[in-house]
Amino acid sequence: MSGKISKEEHDELNEMFQKIDLDGDGHICQYELQELLNDCGHRVPGYKIREIIETLDRNNDDKICFNEFLGIVQDLKGKEIAKTFRKAINKKDGIRAVGGMSEQSSEGTQHSFSEEERFAFVNWINKALEQDPDCQHVLPMNPNGDCLFKSVADGIVLCKMINLSVPDTIDERTINKKKLTPFTKQENLNLALNSASAIGCHVVNIGALDLRDGKPHLVLGLLWQIIKIGLFADIELSRNEALAALLRDGETLEDLMKLSPEELLLRWANFHLENAGQPKISNFSTDIKWISVDFSFISQDSKAYFHLLNQIAPKGKEENEPYIDINMSGINERDDLKRAEAMLQQADRLGCRQFVTPADVVSGNPKLNLAFVANLFNKYPALTKPENEDIDWGLLEGETREERTFRNWMNSLGVNPHVNHLYGDLQDALVIFQLYEKIKVLVDWKCKVNKPPYPKLGAHMKKVGETFYSPWLASAGGESMNGNVCKAPFQPVKFILVFQASARLIWICSFRYTLNVLEDLGDGTKVNDPVIVKWVNETLANAGKSSKISSFKDKEISSSLAVLELIDAIQPGSINYDLIKTGSLSEEEKLENAKYAISMARKIGARVYALPDDLVEVKPKMVMTVFACLMGRGMNRC
Repeated sequence: MSGKISKEEHDELNEMFQKIDLDGDGHICQYELQELLNDCGHRVPGYKIREIIETLDRNNDDKICFNEFLGIVQDLKGKEIAKTFRKAINKKDGIRAVGGMSEQSSEGTQHSFSEEERFAFVNWINKALEQDPDCQHVLPMNPNGDCLFKSVADGIVLCKMINLSVPDTIDERTINKKKLTPFTKQENLNLALNSASAIGCHVVNIGALDLRDGKPHLVLGLLWQIIKIGLFADIELSRNEALAALLRDGETLEDLMKLSPEELLLRWANFHLENAGQPKISNFSTDIKWISVDFSFISQDSKAYFHLLNQIAPKGKEENEPYIDINMSGINERDDLKRAEAMLQQADRLGCRQFVTPADVVSGNPKLNLAFVANLFNKYPALTKPENEDIDWGLLEGETREERTFRNWMNSLGVNPHVNHLYGDLQDALVIFQLYEKIKVLVDWKCKVNKPPYPKLGAHMKKVGETFYSPWLASAGGESMNGNVCKAPFQPVKFILVFQASARLIWICSFRYTLNVLEDLGDGTKVNDPVIVKWVNETLANAGKSSKISSFKDKEISSSLAVLELIDAIQPGSINYDLIKTGSLSEEEKLENAKYAISMARKIGARVYALPDDLVEVKPKMVMTVFACLMGRGMNRC
């Protein structure tokens, strides 16, 4: 960018300058320049910042005005002290980029990625979004090229895929869709990443800049998490009671509820194969941390898939149900690839030829075969809810909002194993120990924690040992634990004690995690509810806003106006007040405001896990996390 600056470039630079100018005084000061460079991945010491200011400041007022900024952009060429600033400007990252650039994707590091996964994900996205008018500028994508990695750079496709997997996660009104600039694209990527985290994706090592630059392994990794969450959404007893048909003799619903979606899929496949007179299949790969289901074994000779398709294909028995006759002749094909192609042709008749190619079937690609089976289940489960009077259907109350929020928060931190069911998956306390480490409580993994696989003899005693170590650690973290919490992880699922104790334990970890972030920002200053409330009210007042809160129980919060005005105080001009409902609000209008507020908080870089209903109902704990995350964002380092 040398020589004369065009009007378009001038407008873009003006927008960039305003974003860099955090306090809106018309100048870039030392602090703001340092924040800009930090966001662009350049950790520059204070003395170096002062040298840059001195070199680039033309009227010697220790600040850079917009005209000086334009001059700098025009003639920055070879000066060593200017190169860092020029690189930062060219990155166009004036707003906060969530996560920055991940360490894993630092320049010079080589990462491999699966071309098969790229091909499968592109085809899935093309089909899923083909009618979406906001995505026509990038669709359809060529599955054989690298356009996927360029197409996610504006954040729109990612936001749309998140909403397909978990509807209403992102308020569509907050997605920047037209006349996109580098800044509005960055906002979309912030929104996508924070929203992905809120639905349980592990995004700790993925930055918005990684997505903008199209880092293949990170783009594919994030897309797989988003797609998988959507595929697994209905493989859950509380959402699909017909899964109870998979109960075996002597089992209860509690036993079935403990199975992961992968394990339920395996049992579903076996259920239909047994009905077809075929042998059961089982191939679990076990390591020290988890048990996972490997679907590569079912795919390699395609024969099991043939029988599965034949069993689930609609038989026209119900009114208006079509009849699809699966052609089984291809099962006798000797060539593996040709047999796989014949099978996929039959899957196509069911509208289920997604994710795998014949080569993926033969090679047994585990991710893609898992996705293929999950899609088959979602389209044609072919299960009937059993009419068994002995089944306690009252257990299937479904996951509460609070439980889902906690589960998603834990998964976003990358706990291992992945938490599918909040209480059943915490029974050996391994996830709890990992949460303790997140809140800076040391865990003696070597001497005091037992890891699976547990021996059959004495397994209960090993778990009991962990039970008592777990609350001891919580006490070490500054929280008081009672006897009920001590026993919580290993009580039977049906007892209400589990909910009360486990929820309390998880909330403590979540609460301490949030406060630790704020204390780090405040150089160790103790942070509590009054401190956050005071900061919120001072920030609102300093920005000339009318809202204020008395506590996190303040019923005025139900309108979300305080949250929206706080967002606008943190990032001026970000809120479209024409979209906000005011006055005497109905519950529906309050919810619309809350949806907008939660999405906007994520859009400006606050990693919020609370749901819109939490604001409408003024749930104090979850309200606190919203304001705490915004406080962290307002302190410019969250």
